[in-house]
Amino acid sequence: MTLDALLVEATARLTHAGSASPRLDAEVLLCHVIGRDRTWLYTWGDRPGERWQRARFAALVAARAQGEPVAYLIGTREFWGLALATSSGTLIPRPDTETLVEAALARANTSSGTLLDLGTGTGAIALAFASERPHWQIQGVDIRPEAVALATRNAQALGIANVRFEQSDWFSAFETQVKTPVFDIIVSNPPYIAADDPHLTQGDVRFEPRSALVAESAGMADLLHLVACARQFLATFGWLMLEHGHTQAAHVRAALRKAGYSNVESVCDLSGHERVTLGRLDKLI
Repeated sequence: MTLDALLVEATARLTHAGSASPRLDAEVLLCHVIGRDRTWLYTWGDRPGERWQRARFAALVAARAQGEPVAYLIGTREFWGLALATSSGTLIPRPDTETLVEAALARANTSSGTLLDLGTGTGAIALAFASERPHWQIQGVDIRPEAVALATRNAQALGIANVRFEQSDWFSAFETQVKTPVFDIIVSNPPYIAADDPHLTQGDVRFEPRSALVAESAGMADLLHLVACARQFLATFGWLMLEHGHTQAAHVRAALRKAGYSNVESVCDLSGHERVTLGRLDKLI
């Protein structure tokens, strides 16, 4: 059977299983198996697949048909043009989160500075920012040691040297230090989904760690905690930037203003949803 025929068969199966992008899923899985990119596949799709390739591809397609995320099946996901290793212990980096990276870059107006990424997961946000601002010092923290190890491996694989990762429950690692560090920008994509949200039973999120998805108080608990606690770790005129659900922007704006932040605004993602809300801490005022 040719590679093209394998794709046709797999696309049909994934369509029947309800995949939102069955052809793309099939192509990415097949490219992973044969060790080629999609351009090669388009050119040489009339070549026959070897027996072991067909067997491995069939197994991956079967897993995808059951809902297993492609990023977990192939172990990588592209984010901001960076190839990031993924694992089932971390969230899958998504295009919506690039909105947070863009917001941070737009306000990184100095030649050097410091940025903290809270709940870093794969390190996606920290590494994307670090790749664009090589003279900034970036720190990423996560409560899960396996996430810290994964983010560190991603930094090493990408050759990004101006970022480091460590274990911390939000700001806990800094609270015991003799001198409290301050950052010019603090960013986070925290858990913000309500425990009863029906989306938790749909799509890729069924397989992602709930601890990285779900927050108490209708999804607002961690967002409000970060708004309240970030002040002591921000430099004068430092920015706090938070990703959130598309219905939570007004609540986050209100919380930031109540906590004394200025220049509060929300930024829309590519779908036009308010995805990131930010504010500046004007300590001198």
